[in-house]
Amino acid sequence: MARRRVLLFLKPFDVYPPRPYVGAAASSPTSAPSTPPQPRAASPKILSYLDDRCRVHKDTIDLCQRVLQRKSLDWISVQRNLLSQPIRDVDLVIAVGGDGTLLRASHFLDSSVPILGVNSDPTCTKEVDELTDEFDARRSTGYLCAATAGNFEQILDATLDGSRRPLELSRISVKLNGIQLPTYALNDILVSHPCPASVSRFSFRKRNNTGENSRLINCRSSGLRVSTAAGSTAAMQSAGGFMMPLSSRELQYMIREPISPTDADKPMLHDFLKQEQHMLVVWYNQEGAVYVDGSHVVHSIQHGDSLEISSDAPTLKVVLPEHLLKKAPE
Repeated sequence: MARRRVLLFLKPFDVYPPRPYVGAAASSPTSAPSTPPQPRAASPKILSYLDDRCRVHKDTIDLCQRVLQRKSLDWISVQRNLLSQPIRDVDLVIAVGGDGTLLRASHFLDSSVPILGVNSDPTCTKEVDELTDEFDARRSTGYLCAATAGNFEQILDATLDGSRRPLELSRISVKLNGIQLPTYALNDILVSHPCPASVSRFSFRKRNNTGENSRLINCRSSGLRVSTAAGSTAAMQSAGGFMMPLSSRELQYMIREPISPTDADKPMLHDFLKQEQHMLVVWYNQEGAVYVDGSHVVHSIQHGDSLEISSDAPTLKVVLPEHLLKKAPE
């Protein structure tokens, strides 16, 4: 029997921004500062906290690698910022980081390869409470991550022996002027002006596979967000949306901060796209963008461009946390 192949997909270590320098903001753009800028004084507690985050993340990676070395597996590791080609010829992807790392890995996967997320540094509620008056100590939610350092080997074994089966999650397909965008969204997409202070102008309508159209809705707003069932607990829920069953193949959409909507339009501003429907959007700003699962994947759009948004995308096989499995029907 051939040895199974595993890809360890890693959040990098250099995820924190460089520390700013004193005097950088106050310096005139036309004159050099009289003295060299000095590092800004930072709270020792904050610096210690950031160092701890890197250490805990590295410790989790080391643990995962030790576990894999003990198994009869062929495995390699890659940092998420170094991968640019589709992931093929593996039997399992293990994403070590948080939800963001799992989302990034999903962009390189089709429906054939399952993924297991490992939350490398879960939020500690006690620590958050102790530090709440000084800074925000929350880390990745790890909503879709089935494992942590504490139970990684147990979850891995259950995944490999088939007792822990992945669930197929819907994704979002976007076509730009009839051409399929290469990345399918696992969480959500945002269509908006690239400047958050600018108004987004567009129109949309829903269309069934039979060709039947809803009426046209003309929008001036902060943009359009569309989420999957998995993404309905993220930005969509924060904006007042509804949590959807993970097995749902529908999409949820919301017009963000609509300007002076008519009473007739209001029911259409936050609704669902059924599996047999797609949304047709025409963009009317000089510039715009389609953000896929956050800010890392961005496609520029311009006046007159059309988008077709639907759930007609390859599903993704995700090994889910136990508490989410209880909510998902067989």
